[in-house]
Amino acid sequence: MTPADLFGLPFMQRALIAAVFTGLAAPAVGTYLVQRRLALMGDGLGHVAVTGVALGLLTGASPTWTAVVVAVLGATLIEIIRERGHANGDVALALLFYGGLAGGVLLTGISGESATHLQEYLFGSITTIGISDVVVTMVLAAVVITVGVGLSPQLFAVAQDQEFAKVSGLNVRAYNLLVAVLAAVSVTVAMRTVGLLLVSALMVVPVATSQQVSRSFRTTLLGAMALGTFASLGGLVISAFASFKATVAPGPTIVLLALACFAVTWPIGSLLRHRRRLAAPFPVEAEAPAEHETCEMTHDHEHGPHCGHLAVEHGDHVDYVHDGHRHAVHVDQTGAPHYDEH
Repeated sequence: MTPADLFGLPFMQRALIAAVFTGLAAPAVGTYLVQRRLALMGDGLGHVAVTGVALGLLTGASPTWTAVVVAVLGATLIEIIRERGHANGDVALALLFYGGLAGGVLLTGISGESATHLQEYLFGSITTIGISDVVVTMVLAAVVITVGVGLSPQLFAVAQDQEFAKVSGLNVRAYNLLVAVLAAVSVTVAMRTVGLLLVSALMVVPVATSQQVSRSFRTTLLGAMALGTFASLGGLVISAFASFKATVAPGPTIVLLALACFAVTWPIGSLLRHRRRLAAPFPVEAEAPAEHETCEMTHDHEHGPHCGHLAVEHGDHVDYVHDGHRHAVHVDQTGAPHYDEH
């Protein structure tokens, strides 16, 4: 079968649409979770959403919508527990997470459904997604992306420094709850793509990858969304072609591709961080600028406004950070140029 034949199949077209929207939505929320050091919150909400899926199977309702309701309720409860900050908060969260998983398995058995049906939601089954599920995924993902990108200044301020956000007049409690609800919705959006047990990876790994090569929050957010889309589409395509020779599940393939992207960019990020440390300015002291030490012109580089090195004001002149030192070009009494260094 040629690629044209494969992508012409209706089920594959539905899967590609779902993969695009999932890849965009999950990192859009995951960026704020990573910023708040709540990277594993998506994993916990995935456990809670299992109960919602089981309720849908038991009552005959749409498992997607029941999972949304239960996940949102769970996210609200999680945020309340975190806000109160009790010493046993971690224990309460653990009880909630594992209770959600156990309750989902129990209710699935009561409903008479097989474990295989539940596994479609636990580990993903994007190639069997129906038209109605695609529409729900598109609508929910569009809401998540719109809110996550549209309110990025406010959500970033709350995630970065809650005290500053309060002073700025932001309703920190409301925005924290909004992020939790968006995370719950993202979990249900991604459950047919990568599964409830792997959804946290699609929310976190693209963000961690984007952070390796970006310096601003907005660049990290947009980069993570692009990487999430690449991983979703790439993993789906790889699994589709590999399935001609062996059974390759799309969900794990998507996650492994996202992890491979992180493995590739991590050395690059380490190099960039090392270079930024070398170019970092020296601490500014309140006292008078320290005296320079004269050194010889030992390199051919000519410092100036366009040389690419960091410029630091120093008294009545400008120093340039180069190879861990600050250099300033001066001319002695004989007219010979030299670098002053300290």
